[in-house]
Amino acid sequence: MTEHVLTRHDLTWRASPAARILATCAAVALTVAVVGRWWELIAFAAPMLGALGAVVWLPPRATGIRVRSNTPALRCFESESVQCAAEVTTVGGGARLDVSPARSDGYTVDDVGDGYRITAHRWGRYEPALHITAQACGGLLSAALEVPVTELRVFPLAPPLPTPLPHRALPDRIGAHRTRRYGSGVEFGDIRPHAPGDPLRSINWRVSARRGRLHVTERIMDRAADVVAVLDTTPQAPGPAADSLQRTVRGATQVVQSALQRGDRAGVVVSGSRLRWLGADIGRRQFYRILDTVLDAGGTSGGTLVPRAALPPTAVVIAFSTMLDTNFALSLLELRRRGHVVVAVDVLRGPPFEVELDQMSARMWKLERRNMYRNMSVLGVPVVAWEDDSALDLALTLADRAQRPQGVAR
Repeated sequence: MTEHVLTRHDLTWRASPAARILATCAAVALTVAVVGRWWELIAFAAPMLGALGAVVWLPPRATGIRVRSNTPALRCFESESVQCAAEVTTVGGGARLDVSPARSDGYTVDDVGDGYRITAHRWGRYEPALHITAQACGGLLSAALEVPVTELRVFPLAPPLPTPLPHRALPDRIGAHRTRRYGSGVEFGDIRPHAPGDPLRSINWRVSARRGRLHVTERIMDRAADVVAVLDTTPQAPGPAADSLQRTVRGATQVVQSALQRGDRAGVVVSGSRLRWLGADIGRRQFYRILDTVLDAGGTSGGTLVPRAALPPTAVVIAFSTMLDTNFALSLLELRRRGHVVVAVDVLRGPPFEVELDQMSARMWKLERRNMYRNMSVLGVPVVAWEDDSALDLALTLADRAQRPQGVAR
């Protein structure tokens, strides 16, 4: 059943351009008639004064408008289109309404006859509105306002890539990652002699017949991981640093989507001047809950430190940041101190300045960033540069190799 939303908005009437022109012409004619004693101009101004005075005897004008919408909320991905319908009526009197969709940079609206088709271009939260112009009293009074008719949530679109996870001990939960432990699974591990208590279905009858005693097949246990994407939404100065938010959201979406498709549990933490998080869970519904959390990042106040309740004890943390905020870097070190495996992805491309640096300044900037990478890695948080939008899996693979102890197999 379609849910309808009914809202009412008051109209503030003002003199229309036609009424202002009539009043100006009548005032000029009367002034010239009195000063220059051209009494013939009074006859010229009389019809205009009569038209302005007729407002009192015309039918009452509307006191407000009522907007009825059948789509209280819309959700779609970038480049997708959705449709909505809205009905606008007057309240308390008559008026002539002119309705047109309001414009926005994040989407376009087209009139399709029985409603409006909205095509999203950029992720974010929007409130598509109608620009309504009302005229009453023969066009002498006008009112204009913009009325939101629905809420539009545009989710970021990121292709799911085989994003690897940094190496760590996985929790004892059935999943899709092969471990070094033997137990329930589908991958072949080893063959050993039968021991009391082994299930009959694990007996390898072919090997048992060849060796003259019972042998069982051991399988490699498959386990699931907890993956939490941390987004740095600290306000940045205009320029490349401010533009990096687009890459931050897309990278986090890619990590979460890949983890959920593997059967892992995924969560998100949006950190910055305000803090919001969603605990790790599984399923396609969790993916949309995570996207809603990212779009609602401005709703909950807090600090920059990630609370313990937001992360499972064995979660793998992949943080996306420009690495320009010291507090965010300290929060990542705190997560490492708590025992989490943390990898930071630098989403900043080049220096964060609007002006182009000279060769010496650019080399000094690269040297400082390289030292920051080394210092963070020494403290247990490797930082990888995400140079290409399509190479996030390669960046995380390099971080995993750098962090994994020698001689330890995944």
